[in-house]
Amino acid sequence: MDTKDVIRELRIKKGFSQDELAETVFVTRQAVSRWENGETTPNIDTLKPLSKLFDVSINTLLGSPRELVCQCCGMPLEDTSISKEIDGSFNEEYCKWCYADGTYIYHDMDDLIDVCVQNMANDQLTPEQARAYMKDMLPKLKYWKQHTNLAGAEAFEHFKKQLIDEINALHIEGMPRVETLHALVGGYINLEYRLPNGTLAKFLDDGATYLGTQLECKFGGNRCFGIAAHMDFILVCTYEENGEAPELVTYKKRQHKE
Repeated sequence: MDTKDVIRELRIKKGFSQDELAETVFVTRQAVSRWENGETTPNIDTLKPLSKLFDVSINTLLGSPRELVCQCCGMPLEDTSISKEIDGSFNEEYCKWCYADGTYIYHDMDDLIDVCVQNMANDQLTPEQARAYMKDMLPKLKYWKQHTNLAGAEAFEHFKKQLIDEINALHIEGMPRVETLHALVGGYINLEYRLPNGTLAKFLDDGATYLGTQLECKFGGNRCFGIAAHMDFILVCTYEENGEAPELVTYKKRQHKE
């Protein structure tokens, strides 16, 4: 199903007129009309509130162009099984059994394999075959690749704490202290910034997962701080509601520490 048909069907199912949908996601009725006529497609900053409003993934809104697979256990993902962040937004990288409310459930591959084998074994697949399949498949998934790079759960938590300390050490005016970081899919937070020379640039990979958070400015107002961090860099920006009018505050290359 095309995006135009998906949005129209979900709007009608929700009982919204085009005007009501437009008001809810802060666009014009003409914008909604163009979506439903197939003239344009909502941008990423509008897809996010649409996803939350209709309780479907962005992948579904876009007509399911990708076959989603949990990057922790390998299970094919549907909207009913996709994990969610604390704010209710979908995290299309993981199933709800492997990642919930900003927390990874499994840090030991063998523990996950034990659980999966119990659910996979049947008349056609013995426990031994299921275990062998999982042992071969899991190391190829993004979560376990990252976990391997960071030497497991303890090192991963240490890495997060190290990032938090480095971010707080920036002492950015108006930004509260960072207390925790959550997994964020690059495609949802990859804003476009205008550089001093006038060019527009994005710094993130839509398909990658970052550690980040959103913080309200100490001085009030309608702008928030957004943070995205990786093994190689820390990015801090500000923006208005739904990622509007983004401004880059700092992009700092990290010096890897042992």
